[in-house]
Amino acid sequence: MWDRLIDWDRNTFIFLNSLGIEEYDGFWSYVTHTSSWLPLFALFFVLFLVAFSRKEAFARILTTLLLFGCVMALMYLTKEFVARLRPNNSEELRGIIRVLFRPEDYSFFSGHAANSFAITTLVVLFLRKKLPWVWVFYIWPLLFSLSRIYVGVHYPLDLIAGSFVGIVMALLFYRGFTGLIAPYLGSGHPGSAT
Repeated sequence: MWDRLIDWDRNTFIFLNSLGIEEYDGFWSYVTHTSSWLPLFALFFVLFLVAFSRKEAFARILTTLLLFGCVMALMYLTKEFVARLRPNNSEELRGIIRVLFRPEDYSFFSGHAANSFAITTLVVLFLRKKLPWVWVFYIWPLLFSLSRIYVGVHYPLDLIAGSFVGIVMALLFYRGFTGLIAPYLGSGHPGSAT
């Protein structure tokens, strides 16, 4: 079963990566860089400041930053433990796939997918009652994750696992926030600060 899953992962990666068109390389190269999304991070923080009191907003900003740090730490530990080569570093795939970037670290699980889904999920949970359209922000992690296949640096399972880890971590942080921090914000009960 494990071999079939790895074969599916490899074959799906090759298929999706082969759909790349040179004219779109610039777009996907831009999308895949974390720095391209810094204005979105700033927007998240501005939305917190607009939607909540200053104290409540800063508590959410700090929680989001702490989540980011914890996801990064878990990702680095997992990558070193699993030690899965990225597709761009695979001798077997050399010459078969399109590669736009050549990172040297390991592949599993995707930090891009994990962090983008973690941050987006936490932001959505924080803002969903105040901004019903906030779900549109999930476009970011979807594009961000897909770009990693396009540029040749992640297999689909790297992205699926990273997305799962990010969402679960965000849910845990949100639960911790509502149980441990929210009671001390706003009017003093958890429902008022979410």
